[in-house]
Amino acid sequence: MGSYPLPQSAQAEAAKKVRDPRLDFFRGLAMFIIFIAHTPRDYWALWIPARFGFSDATEIFVFCSGMASAIAFGAVFANRGWLMGTARIAYRVWQVYWAHIGLFFGVLVLCILLDKSGWFVSETFSGSYVASLNLKHFFTKTPDLVFGLFTLTYVPNYFDILPMYLVILAMIPIVMGLSKISLWAVAAFMVGMWLLANLALFGQTPFNFIAEPWSSPKRPDFNRPWFFNPFGWQLVFFTGFAFMRGWIPAPPVKKSLVIAAIAILLITIPFAYFRILNWKPENETLMELVLWLKTQRFHLAPFLGKTQFGILRYIHFLALAYVAWVAVGPMGSRIRNWGSYQIVVDTIRKVGQQSLAVFVASLVIAQFVGALFKTFGTGLPMTVAGNLLGFAALIAVAHIVAWFKGQPWRKPATERPQSSAQVAGGGTTIGGRGATPNGATAAKAD
Repeated sequence: MGSYPLPQSAQAEAAKKVRDPRLDFFRGLAMFIIFIAHTPRDYWALWIPARFGFSDATEIFVFCSGMASAIAFGAVFANRGWLMGTARIAYRVWQVYWAHIGLFFGVLVLCILLDKSGWFVSETFSGSYVASLNLKHFFTKTPDLVFGLFTLTYVPNYFDILPMYLVILAMIPIVMGLSKISLWAVAAFMVGMWLLANLALFGQTPFNFIAEPWSSPKRPDFNRPWFFNPFGWQLVFFTGFAFMRGWIPAPPVKKSLVIAAIAILLITIPFAYFRILNWKPENETLMELVLWLKTQRFHLAPFLGKTQFGILRYIHFLALAYVAWVAVGPMGSRIRNWGSYQIVVDTIRKVGQQSLAVFVASLVIAQFVGALFKTFGTGLPMTVAGNLLGFAALIAVAHIVAWFKGQPWRKPATERPQSSAQVAGGGTTIGGRGATPNGATAAKAD
């Protein structure tokens, strides 16, 4: 097969060789937010971005994954051709698939241990940990659901992101093939897939996968589809992919665009923030305003759906991404050289560099921290301690995985290991990969 020529500009060429520090930074932030969002009874979840807008950390994760995939896999298509690029994608899909299977059994075993231990219980919160994740069916219908788990026809809600991600990954060879025809063909594919996921807007059954073996699209009362419809969510993934491939030019930094993006973010808050929508003011005029907001939110619901990736989520995320992109400066200049505080940024980036491993671990850690909240309460000291414990565990996972990926056993016995300051400072070799002076490392998807 023919090769895929890279964009001609030096900037686009460089983007495929080095890892943008902003990519790791925002993926790292998304990992911490996702951990909070998945921790049961975590009051910090009341302050994550999803409470104040239509999009949330999932969009950040998927968008940045699209960018990372363009860096890691796009070059394989460009240099080795379509068949070898497809083989590379197949290998990554295989990795994500087994990460999903391992995650399910890891969380299941933890829930069983918590239920059997009798330690993590309280009078305030009762109930089985297995039942809390709706995993009791796995024990009553074991043969069907074991088969369903491995064929992805049984996808419990807590375990729905990785199946969506691997299906989107499998679309990359299609997109790369279409890119040889025309970038308009890529755009048509993206929009066409999104429309299939949003057929409910036209009174039709959306195109999606079933999440339980007994589901049937023909029987709405017995139909539970995948919570994250990959045919809808590919839109934000391939938007990030296209930006990093140079298919979509970076937007200009203009005051008018910044103002417009901020206006979109501010306007959406009253329609998204639950405290406003649930407010019951005594003033009659204010009460009418709240009722009007609730009515409008109801009418907007078809365009806000998380399952099919509603269009207003997309618009909100693009506005948020633009503001964040401008805020961190060219090539992330404003998240560098923070002096003694630089360790915070470097730690966030380290977590972002190992996002798959950290994400899988975070869902297990979140259940354990949730058990601590269930047992010891959710007062301020316990909430702070539980979240900091979870953050420390995520950071530890990132460093451990990075250490193993560096394959230290391959280094000469006389070679001194690098210090953390050397790794964070750039201009060194990290895990056998070259680093640029600004610390952006060669591409590798996680």
